[in-house]
Amino acid sequence: MADTKKLYIKTYGCQMNVYDSERMAEAMGGAGYETTDSPDDADMILLNTCHIREKAAEKVYSELGRFKGLKAEKPDLKIGVAGCVAQAEGEEIMRRQPLVDLVVGPQAYHRLPEMEAKTQEGVKALDTDFPEEDKFEKLKGRPKAKRGPTAFLTVQEGCDKFCAFCVVPYTRGAEVSRPVDRILSEARDLVDRGVREVTLLGQNVNAYHGASTGGDSWSLAQLIWQLDKVDGLERIRFTTSHPNDMMDDLIEAHGTCSKLMPYLHLPVQSGSNKILKRMNRSHDRDSYLRLVERIRAARPDILLSGDFIVGFPEETEADFHDTMDLIEEVKYGQAFSFKYSSRPGTPAAERPLVDDGEATERLYRLQALITKQQREIQDSMVGREVSVLFEKPGRLEGQMVGKSEYLHAVHVSGSDAQIGDLKRVRIVESGTNSLAGVPILD
Repeated sequence: MADTKKLYIKTYGCQMNVYDSERMAEAMGGAGYETTDSPDDADMILLNTCHIREKAAEKVYSELGRFKGLKAEKPDLKIGVAGCVAQAEGEEIMRRQPLVDLVVGPQAYHRLPEMEAKTQEGVKALDTDFPEEDKFEKLKGRPKAKRGPTAFLTVQEGCDKFCAFCVVPYTRGAEVSRPVDRILSEARDLVDRGVREVTLLGQNVNAYHGASTGGDSWSLAQLIWQLDKVDGLERIRFTTSHPNDMMDDLIEAHGTCSKLMPYLHLPVQSGSNKILKRMNRSHDRDSYLRLVERIRAARPDILLSGDFIVGFPEETEADFHDTMDLIEEVKYGQAFSFKYSSRPGTPAAERPLVDDGEATERLYRLQALITKQQREIQDSMVGREVSVLFEKPGRLEGQMVGKSEYLHAVHVSGSDAQIGDLKRVRIVESGTNSLAGVPILD
């Protein structure tokens, strides 16, 4: 029997890349690989890349450069690049870094085993197609290993919105939704392996329109209500959503589905109507604020998070003030904020940039406001009872750590909780990035 080979995967970027890396590991498991935490031990290194952040491609080339010595020591070592940079750069990666043996896009990673087999014959392998076959079906049959209490579950990929700053439509393709029965089957399988909470993933997840067994198209809310019926699944989340696809039934589900957690990531990007139009966001400031009002009317305690880009081309101080004013009005519990960086091939890439120093200063001001709001919301949790899903031991003896329904990290001492337990906790202290709680005895 052949020795088991070692696979090292480094994952960059979003939760969907985390999910994709798991599936790539499973695909390569069928080809005789098991994962390792060290590239030094690996027979194959795979970088699962993200194209969203500034200079993403250059960071990948820099990372690849670190493996030159390792490749020289182990000539049989195979090195691959997957994900969105792979999709965008393609042959350029192999041209610039000859040590790369294979490049695979995010829609073709189910073909990894056959690509790896080619590399064993000394042939370079490149696949950045958008295949017709369903990659999820090709990878059906996860190993039945025990899982942690939380898991990601991709339900939708791609995006049709074409925001002026974003490469996702070019790297992930058009919006595609997985059929309902396949999602439900995967969810039940995860529950059988110990999962109690799933986060439904999609580049534009609330645009989900998967086919039901009856052949009609279901919304994300309809899918959530079916998942609500899965015994043993206690919590449901979803990300990332677009304001234009926050339909009435999904808003209603936030108020009526007990398994749907009171946390919503709802990116707005800017509070300026002028900049939103330049971004091709297809919503404006007022429609976003009205949407927030409707969501909070359905679920008053919901915690909102958002995304913000500062220094977008043509953004003035007045435009930035509109963003700060929107943040003040909404009051976010969490947010992700970035200084605009040009993505080649996107419409915004051709526009004049805001002064870098000015953009940096705006980012600091925005992040200070978000941090203040986040801390105020965390502080308001002191004295409240929350439900905590315990995920791992804490740093202190006898301490366990988990997440509340609002996605706050909560550490609890003096509890008999085990990993996977869902227990009521009273919050007694608010820290910088977490809460402390005490168990509520039955």
